[in-house]
Amino acid sequence: MTVSWIVTGLGIVVSLLGWYLTPDAWGYGIFGFGLAHIVLGILDMFREPARNK
Repeated sequence: MTVSWIVTGLGIVVSLLGWYLTPDAWGYGIFGFGLAHIVLGILDMFREPARNK
């Protein structure tokens, strides 16, 4: 669960960086990269943990 929060938090930071660079093409790419990390971090929170056999 901690890793999910770290990925989500880093996604927020990267998205904010991209937001400030948005008039440039790099800004849109960085913003999308950050949003993808936010979505993946949140989805990982709902994932069922793997069971050890």
